[in-house]
Amino acid sequence: MTPIKRTKSLCPVCGKLLDAEIIEEGGAIWICRTCPEHGYAKNLYWSDAEMYRRFDTYDRVGRGVENPNVDLPGECTTRCGLCANHKSGTLLANIDVTNRCNLKCEFCFANARACGYIYEPTFDEITSMLTLLRNEKPVPCPAVQLSGGEPTMRDDLVDIIKKARELGFSQVQMASNGVKLAQNPELAKNLREAGLSTVYLHFDGVSKETNPLLEKTSLPAIENCRKVGLGVVLVPTIIHGKNDHEIGDIIKFASRNVDIIRGINFQPVAFTGAAKEDDVLRERVTIPDITRCAEEQMDGKLKSSDFYPIPSVMTICDLIEAYTGKPQIMFCAHPHCGAATYGFVNDEGDLVPITRVVDVDKFFAEATILAEKFKTTGKTGKYLAMAAGLGKINKAVSKEEVEGIRIDLKKLIYDALVKHDYGSLGKFHEHALFIGSMHFMDAFNYDTERVSRCCIHYATPDGRLIPFCTYNSGPTYREEVWKKGAKPLSE
Repeated sequence: MTPIKRTKSLCPVCGKLLDAEIIEEGGAIWICRTCPEHGYAKNLYWSDAEMYRRFDTYDRVGRGVENPNVDLPGECTTRCGLCANHKSGTLLANIDVTNRCNLKCEFCFANARACGYIYEPTFDEITSMLTLLRNEKPVPCPAVQLSGGEPTMRDDLVDIIKKARELGFSQVQMASNGVKLAQNPELAKNLREAGLSTVYLHFDGVSKETNPLLEKTSLPAIENCRKVGLGVVLVPTIIHGKNDHEIGDIIKFASRNVDIIRGINFQPVAFTGAAKEDDVLRERVTIPDITRCAEEQMDGKLKSSDFYPIPSVMTICDLIEAYTGKPQIMFCAHPHCGAATYGFVNDEGDLVPITRVVDVDKFFAEATILAEKFKTTGKTGKYLAMAAGLGKINKAVSKEEVEGIRIDLKKLIYDALVKHDYGSLGKFHEHALFIGSMHFMDAFNYDTERVSRCCIHYATPDGRLIPFCTYNSGPTYREEVWKKGAKPLSE
């Protein structure tokens, strides 16, 4: 047993906040703590210690927000809001627009029908939440996801999307089960015209066994989005022994439909509600399990080593900020919150990981050097440094020429960095597929250090921004927020 760090966690039985230790043992990472009432608890944190250490090398702590929502921060997770102790701004915000739903999924964070009441903020309340996000400093929140419940249950969804665009959000997403999108082709058209960027579509597999709604809901919903050019990101909840054997097939399915599927966000199941220790031992999946399954099921065409942690791209944020002199959004989530890579789909339909085309670490290293030069020179010097630096960056991009990939990465980088044409980045997704995984926490693997670094926040009607994992597990602020705005089911 090798101690790694100390943090705080929760008793998985009573939820009491406890001192905890993260350790390495048997090639895996574990989180351990002792509750005075319920005793010692040791739970899996990451299943691969080597990958844990590699991801740790990319760690970057953010600058937090200049205008926190809570004036007097308490011990982490006890006064979320955001508080002055929080270290990350909001990259993506969620707004629960309803708790009504037309399905009942056992693993859902928002088991709406079990609540016994309706939670549905008014249009004005949602506008206030959107405004709160756009007023965040030093950088306004750039992206919002409408969630629930099932957002398409609202009659004014189009108006909400239009309002988000009006307030300046560059990305407006919707989490959906796809039922109404499959039933009503006009809905996808109306949402797209209103300004919806992407549908985060619940998609647990490519067979009837793993995805009973595949033919009736998932495929028709994707097809209706395709007809109007509304991008789709597949969101599979991965449970060991239930659908982890289809991770590779999900990636292959997305590759075949890369014209409309922009990415996959694998979400290892989080054990909330009445989950028991036996459930966790039997069904737990961690991020290294996702990448390992992808490698095995893709016959090595995609490897675990192709995946990087979220803060690895902070070098790009630094580069743009140093060049423009303006604060930029910071991808400074905890290094063990997520993993991601990109793949290009060639003319044969095969997925080629970005690491086969780009020497990613060399690219990051050259970008870091260039950013430091920008910080110490004037406008003319920046132009000269950019000219020299782009040459070195392009050498990293030219790692290997791969036939059949219809994207000019060098031109894309030039347009973004020199011409400030960030719209050109949209072309990247025409033949590129995002493959990522975000592991949201539960009481069994809860780490307050991860909470303090969270960059995915929920906006609430009372003017707070709450980290994802405290909203849905741990203190579970969702229940508090929903009950405060509850209405009888009869209304």
